[in-house]
Amino acid sequence: MTAAATAPTSQDARIIALIGTGHFLSHFYVLTLPPLFLLWRAEFGVSFAELGLAVALMSGTTALLQTPVGFLVDRHGARPFLVGGTLLMALSISAMAFAPGIWAIWLLAILSGVGNSVIHPADYAILAGSIDKSRMGRAFALHTFTGNLGFALAPPVVALLAELMGWRGALLLVGLLGVPVVAAILVQSRILRDQAKPAKTGDEPSGREILLSRPILLFFGFFMLSSMAGSGIQAFVITVLGKLWGTPVAVASMVLTGYMVGATAGTLVGGWIVDKTKRNLIGFVVVLTMVAIAMILALGLLPIPELLLPVVGLVGGLALGASRTPRDVMLKDAAPPGQVGKVFGFVSSGLPLGGAITPVPLGFVIDMGYPQLVLPVVAGLLAASLLCAGSAQAEARSRRTVPAPAE
Repeated sequence: MTAAATAPTSQDARIIALIGTGHFLSHFYVLTLPPLFLLWRAEFGVSFAELGLAVALMSGTTALLQTPVGFLVDRHGARPFLVGGTLLMALSISAMAFAPGIWAIWLLAILSGVGNSVIHPADYAILAGSIDKSRMGRAFALHTFTGNLGFALAPPVVALLAELMGWRGALLLVGLLGVPVVAAILVQSRILRDQAKPAKTGDEPSGREILLSRPILLFFGFFMLSSMAGSGIQAFVITVLGKLWGTPVAVASMVLTGYMVGATAGTLVGGWIVDKTKRNLIGFVVVLTMVAIAMILALGLLPIPELLLPVVGLVGGLALGASRTPRDVMLKDAAPPGQVGKVFGFVSSGLPLGGAITPVPLGFVIDMGYPQLVLPVVAGLLAASLLCAGSAQAEARSRRTVPAPAE
């Protein structure tokens, strides 16, 4: 029996707290920059495109490096990369406080993205190796929850700090918050165990073969299509409701808020579902996603009273959020033993890619005078993601149960 299988609840809680705090910071730092755009524009005299490039460089670097970092994590262990990546990410944000121009912000955004690229492959490799299997769903759920919390808190916190101490002081402070987190990981690193690695037999598939296998590519499609749908809702649900039903901006904004709150809280519900029901996770994903599709279509096709609109958004977000933890656990189960880092690094890179694809085409659809098509397209993307999910799960299950043919 492995150490992870016999870990006490208190130790699991400490592990999740360490990993979750680092994940919170990684998401917090991504949205640390946008609240400062107007201040930078006034000080550096740059365009909004140049300002947006800072966020693009940070996110793009993270997405590009996640997969190669996943290979390194699987080969050399996750802990040193987690410590180094978190420290680099945090100190890069602090160093922006001394930036003489936007070019320095760009360079430091790239460095922060390099550090951030470590988080997903290292976190999931450690969780897979350290957490008791009976609590794996809740561990994954809390990991996702802390990341979403970082996204939610960054804009108001940074804006408030910039108002109180200036943008340079705000960046210096929030960046240095990562130092005690790194110290805590170092002090308690003995409880952070890497994923178990099976003995080599000489006929294992290469990392490239694993990532290009049918189930992993299908999971990549599942993650990317889900992200495309979520990006479409976040970008345009307020605009679409206004154009279709004349919904006031304040009410439509509450719909988006309800959706985001539901999606964040739903991850915790999904974690409980996973731990209580180990079988038929794909069935839960399908049912929950279909509920979300129904709510999205209702927003776009039915004249719902304004008082009920935020409730519809909340239910849709809750269902979609609850489907995310079973999705992550399905991917962990599909990853070959000892390969969690590269698999999560590769597949989770579909999330920023999906988020980048959707807004421009859907914006063109609205510009052409067809806002009524936006939410059905989003619903269609979610339906397509279910096809990928079902095929991925079936393929992964068949590969686990069917022995390889004798040569």
